[in-house]
Amino acid sequence: MADELWRSVAPQVVGALVRRYRDFDRAEEAAQEALLAAAAQWPDEGVPDDPKAWLIRVGSRRLVDRLRSDEARARRELADSARTPADDLVSPSPDAGRSADRDDTLTLLLLCCHPAVAPASRIALTLRAVGGLTTTEIAHAFLVPEATMAQRISRAKARIRESGAEFRMPPAAEVPGRVRDVLHVLYLVFTEGHTSSAGEQLHRVDLTAEAIRLARRLHALLPDDGEVSGLLALMLLTEARRPARVDDAGHLVPLAEQDRSRWHTAYVVEGVALVTDALTRARLGPYQVQAAIAAVHDEAPSADATDWEQVLALYGLLEQLAPGPVVSLNRTVALAMVEGPAAGLDVLDGLAQDRRLARHHRLHAVRAHLLELAGETERARESYLLASRLTTSIPEQDHLRRKAEAL
Repeated sequence: MADELWRSVAPQVVGALVRRYRDFDRAEEAAQEALLAAAAQWPDEGVPDDPKAWLIRVGSRRLVDRLRSDEARARRELADSARTPADDLVSPSPDAGRSADRDDTLTLLLLCCHPAVAPASRIALTLRAVGGLTTTEIAHAFLVPEATMAQRISRAKARIRESGAEFRMPPAAEVPGRVRDVLHVLYLVFTEGHTSSAGEQLHRVDLTAEAIRLARRLHALLPDDGEVSGLLALMLLTEARRPARVDDAGHLVPLAEQDRSRWHTAYVVEGVALVTDALTRARLGPYQVQAAIAAVHDEAPSADATDWEQVLALYGLLEQLAPGPVVSLNRTVALAMVEGPAAGLDVLDGLAQDRRLARHHRLHAVRAHLLELAGETERARESYLLASRLTTSIPEQDHLRRKAEAL
């Protein structure tokens, strides 16, 4: 319960502390200490009526204790005094009722995407501070070593501190410039929630729900931004299928085999409306195209009725707008569905030369699927087993092994 609660309130606790004390590192550490205190006290004393306010209050006390220790040195006293805006001397304490009710998540999100921070570091920091992902999960999303990602996050915090950035909503004119990175962050958070990169869970509803919530807030802030609409549509159209992604035994069910009557119809309707509107009036972008692809799948009454030629054309457009190995891999599947598995396998041979994909389980899972369609059973079985060894997701491992056993 503590982990689920922490996922939902962490950005607001960190945000309240950053807003008050202007120190990202200390605020995050204090928030973590508050969670540890909750884990120790709540089992015996019970969960407080307002868990978020409790965590903010305890985190604030921890942070104040550290500041008081620093203030023992004269130079730090002067530095702290110079950094503290006059308004802060009379502002409400972070545990006051009004502050506890305030949601600072969006402000924290935009602060993480401050122009002073390098693009890759902005995304990493936001995933850590707002999305609540671990450094390991973020590194997996970027296909880089964990140590590299840890350095990016540390540098991002340092750059924000050195820039003197204040914890407040940026001027309206600056918001669109930060939105592209914010969208990428939310996309990665949603992707990690939709298919967890590691562990026993196939999906993490806490992450997908938070990504959708923040995307809705961005859409309310920027209703005319086509890519904001596109990303929200993509999330809704993808999340709509979640109820059918596992069977009663907890096994992963591929899209082609899902019971579409279990899909979340309201999400499909909303997602289709969003992307249709964006495509008719906004400049075309990658998220709109991905949402359009998802809409083709979601509107098909069955897997056999999917308009694969349209999907293939959309992936060709996506390759022009946002080229990358994963996009090319997805296009290969559509190509195989239109022109036959042999055509897809020919393209896969070239993609396997890309070091970013060579040891990625999805490439070998796709190869196995196309080999199975081509009737090459033994080679398909070997590829399924290789893919199962490469993925760190237990549900995917189980699914791929069962596919191999079935052959």
